[in-house]
Amino acid sequence: MAKTNKKLHTKVGDRVIVVSGKDKGKQGNVKDVDLTKGTVLVDGVNVVTKAQKANPMAGVQGGLNKVAKPLDASKVMVCCPSCDKATRVAHEVRDGKKVRVCKKCGETIDV
Repeated sequence: MAKTNKKLHTKVGDRVIVVSGKDKGKQGNVKDVDLTKGTVLVDGVNVVTKAQKANPMAGVQGGLNKVAKPLDASKVMVCCPSCDKATRVAHEVRDGKKVRVCKKCGETIDV
């Protein structure tokens, strides 16, 4: 059974804080969001070492490469740009536009 598309609280370009797991407390920017799997790819977080086998025919050099892997979206929280804290996101209509708002300070998150 395939998962259905769902909405996430993060968008590409958001500054997020990891709230659980081995990288707890780290901050980074969201590079990619996968709605079907419910995962986000955060720059500099959840970096693993992957072995690459050499293939001279294709011009690929072997060795150990550092690769960022996606995290589940529930492990990250949006970082408010004004109060610089991890926060939940509220949705409000301001000036006729639907925007995301920080639950802690009330400032608009969307720029």
